[in-house]
Amino acid sequence: MSLHQTLAQKIISAHTDKNVVPNELVIARVDVAAVQDGTGPLTIQEFKKLGKEKLANPKRTILFIDHAAPSPRKELSNTHCTIREFAKEYGAVLSDIGEGVCHQRLIESFVNPNEILVGADSHTCTSGALGAFATGMGSTDIAVAFALGKTWLKVPSSYKIVVTGKFRENVTSKDLMLHLIGMIGADGATYKALEFTGDTIHNMEMNERFTLANMAVEAGAKCGLFETDEKTKAYLKEKGREDKFVELKIDPEAEYERIIEIKAEDIVPTVSCPHTVDNTKAARELNNVKVNQVFIGTCTNGRIEDLRIAAKVLKGRKKADDVRLIIVPASPTIYKQAVQEGLLEIFIDAGASFLPAGCGPCVGVHGGILGDGEVCLATQNRNFNGRMGNTKGFIYLSSPYVAAVSAVNGYISDELK
Repeated sequence: MSLHQTLAQKIISAHTDKNVVPNELVIARVDVAAVQDGTGPLTIQEFKKLGKEKLANPKRTILFIDHAAPSPRKELSNTHCTIREFAKEYGAVLSDIGEGVCHQRLIESFVNPNEILVGADSHTCTSGALGAFATGMGSTDIAVAFALGKTWLKVPSSYKIVVTGKFRENVTSKDLMLHLIGMIGADGATYKALEFTGDTIHNMEMNERFTLANMAVEAGAKCGLFETDEKTKAYLKEKGREDKFVELKIDPEAEYERIIEIKAEDIVPTVSCPHTVDNTKAARELNNVKVNQVFIGTCTNGRIEDLRIAAKVLKGRKKADDVRLIIVPASPTIYKQAVQEGLLEIFIDAGASFLPAGCGPCVGVHGGILGDGEVCLATQNRNFNGRMGNTKGFIYLSSPYVAAVSAVNGYISDELK
């Protein structure tokens, strides 16, 4: 058996006390388990069926109310009550309305390198940018993790994504990820681990790594993983967890199922067109597409760096008259930072509307549901038909830069008119 392992194998091996190989079925210890208000009630129901009197690890069992927050109707309000009552009864951690998107909160406060995080939400993979094996599972699987502090896994084989060179001006990691998904397809990495490396990746700040990890699942991947480095350590220090840093590096001799090489300079501002994430085109090819709504936020691009990019475009400008511009910071920390830096004033002067830190319109429950035939350009990660609450709406995905430019122009574009 080779001792040269991929990042995915290294982390899972550390949680099973043996050297694992791709496609092996294992039982692994879980460090953090999480649910949100859409998946939490079923997890609670299944946990109670197990007859367990306590959680395996209450302090690292987190229940988030973020997807429909504040609640838009009584049925959801009742599910929120169920979640709050469970957290109180079992001593779990509750992240309530306005406390932010679960994936942002997990990276800010809960997850560390070389850990396993399982969450009842597909974008749990965001935490992979910290060097954690972070993956989404069904509510029943998470109920078992709640109860036992363990989960079963099939060890994924890995794709190595090697990115080299420098991005062009106004190109971001979101454009890179949309480019990659357009290249390999929305099912091109099903149940694989995407492991990112290369000098472009090493030079990236953490916020851009989080965007890449977040969207790994949009290529079908089990997780998106990054080596840990000084930038990882600096991020953890900023969040008060410097002591949790663990060095994780890719073994040059590790076996990868596939190696994909990308030159950063080849990437242009990229947009996913309805109704699949892999339906990608250059933004400049879409300037005949009028937008009714622009949404900047989510676990993909709702961080302070994303808001700074948008503010730079919007400063001294107004959104187009027929465009609704909605901005939702991913956490209260980011919201406060935006206030302190004067970004909110820029957004208000540009004609933007705000929602509390959370998921906002992304999942189509509240806060920006589309009308029939309307077009939304969003910085979120998913544009399936009906994703924003109306099967007769059309969702395009882009970076914060393209979103802000398009809000001003009134149509999809990567250059101010």
